[in-house]
Amino acid sequence: MFSKILIANRGEIACRVIKTARKMGIKTVAVYSEADKQAEHVLMADEAVYIGPAPSAQSYLVIDNIIAACKKTGAQAVHPGYGFLSEKREFQEALAAAGITFIGPDAHAIFAMGDKIESKKLAREAGVSTVPGFLDVIHDPEEAVKIAREIGYPVMIKASAGGGGKGMRLAWNDDEAREGFVSATNEAKSSFADDRVFIEKFIEQPRHIEIQVLADSFGNTVYLGERECSIQRRHQKVIEEAPSPFLSPEMRKAMGEQACALARTVNYKSAGTVEFIVGGSTGQFYFLEMNTRLQVEHPVTEMITGLDLVEWMIRIANGEKLTFTQDEVKLDGWAMEARIYAEDPFRNFLPSTGRLTRYQPPQEGNHVRVDTGVAEGGEISMFYDPMIAKLITHGPTRDAAINHMRQALDEYYIRGLSHNIPFLASLFSKDRFVKGDITTNFIAEEYPHGLTADQIPTEEPSDLIAVAAAMKRRIIERNVRISGQFPGHEMKPPVQWSVYFDKQYHDVDVHPAPGGYAVVIKDEAVEVKTDWQVGDPLIRATVDGRPVCVQVDRTGVSFRLSHAGLRAEAFVFTRRTAELYRLMPFKLPPDMSKYLLSPMPGLLVRLMVEEGQEVKAGEALAVVEAMKMENTLRAERDTVIAKLHANAGDSLAVDQKIIEFAA
Repeated sequence: MFSKILIANRGEIACRVIKTARKMGIKTVAVYSEADKQAEHVLMADEAVYIGPAPSAQSYLVIDNIIAACKKTGAQAVHPGYGFLSEKREFQEALAAAGITFIGPDAHAIFAMGDKIESKKLAREAGVSTVPGFLDVIHDPEEAVKIAREIGYPVMIKASAGGGGKGMRLAWNDDEAREGFVSATNEAKSSFADDRVFIEKFIEQPRHIEIQVLADSFGNTVYLGERECSIQRRHQKVIEEAPSPFLSPEMRKAMGEQACALARTVNYKSAGTVEFIVGGSTGQFYFLEMNTRLQVEHPVTEMITGLDLVEWMIRIANGEKLTFTQDEVKLDGWAMEARIYAEDPFRNFLPSTGRLTRYQPPQEGNHVRVDTGVAEGGEISMFYDPMIAKLITHGPTRDAAINHMRQALDEYYIRGLSHNIPFLASLFSKDRFVKGDITTNFIAEEYPHGLTADQIPTEEPSDLIAVAAAMKRRIIERNVRISGQFPGHEMKPPVQWSVYFDKQYHDVDVHPAPGGYAVVIKDEAVEVKTDWQVGDPLIRATVDGRPVCVQVDRTGVSFRLSHAGLRAEAFVFTRRTAELYRLMPFKLPPDMSKYLLSPMPGLLVRLMVEEGQEVKAGEALAVVEAMKMENTLRAERDTVIAKLHANAGDSLAVDQKIIEFAA
């Protein structure tokens, strides 16, 4: 077995590989860029080597720097993780030439299956059902329009070397095909140093289902069930689960056997994933692509099979044989994975960068797993993917896995930047999701205007009112004890309060009760039991016997409460203070509607307008790049451009003025 391996990646996947290597007694080497000097994977590894400036094209994508790090540290093998160089044939070949083992398939398999265009050609030749499309290189926007018309709208424009939702655009007409070709090409070049794109028919109402395969160098190939990956936003997976609520045992077997057959055609060795697009009404499946690497969502497969895929990748690369057959692969229970991203779901999911001033993931155990590459005080950089962590839950049934996920999301405490936990909490509460009625259009259909207040699950406000009242009582009792002014605590905290919550005042009475408090709201008693201590960001309680976990931040005289995706301010006053607070003036925020503001920190790539130009609602105004993704900003109404406040090439801060409109 290898004594030392290098992980040619960063973030959570680097930490994930390090954990398995440590379990196997293998020493690890991390590599890092200027932006990652204090990153978690650097601190976890036995050794770390600097490989270049923050941009990935100057660090994590530089093959010579990775090989130099291997030679410097004596690493015998390299695990590529996913993204970056994981599907680059040139990387595997360069490692082989240097006598270093690549923990993954050989160069032939990477080229044949890792390239989206070549893999589809090979699949067609092998008789595998593929989506209709044009698989040759497209040179310019007008050629893209011509091809799209021939295929028939809607079409998907995709980067040949793509992955992770980057370099993908859906087009319903000629204008979108032109614009999509330009954006997909730019993203492909920026993310993968390969600007080739192709076009294929977009299957409406599709499900995205993938088969995990594992193959050794002795001709043994098995499939480890499927993953349902249909919950996507902007072609980026958000939630994955295993198994799929859609597949029958017969369909699972057919897809699994086809995936294995495809892997055998290229003599595949290692872990890999064959992705299929499945018609929701017909059940017909089409080969989409093969990922010749470890997938982001691999933990759900590990949870239901009990197998460590990273360990098997290392063992296969070391020349070992699979120790189990297809008949011995058993699926146990159900697993869910939610991707925790640094993005603002209330602002159209725009990326959020900054420092994690507070970071407390839920406690891991039999039902909860957290794969992360950050810690409190760490930074989410604008240079890389905005993923904070992957939250994985497991249960004997799908409903159980969902319930564990809801609880774990309530316990995930993140401060310092925006994150998508409110969106995830909303999504897991949707009846349609709970029923398993999902397609890749789910988010677009259920959240047509993004995440809004009415999309947050609505629960009885009495739960949070009672919790806020109990917290206030606990704080006052603590202050009384600390002050020492009242020996024996003869002076009792107020009993009658008024809680301002959800834009309403609620009169409450709070009385001590065994294990907590009895809170009376509108003549109805609510029992709150909790061992919460002042300063704890989570209040774990039972409200009338129901377990509740609420995140709390104290902001002066109020509590900011977060629960099940809901974020609300709760003010707990004496009755007299509440009367006076009603008289306080409210300062309106300034009107910024006449400006186009940068919705995120990023680079202003293009300005499409000039001063004095008339624009129509929906017309593209500017393109801002952040987290390697291009975001097109459009006019919300017919107007005239009065002034440009920024120029192409400028680095923008969030809410920085870009364009001023005529009044």
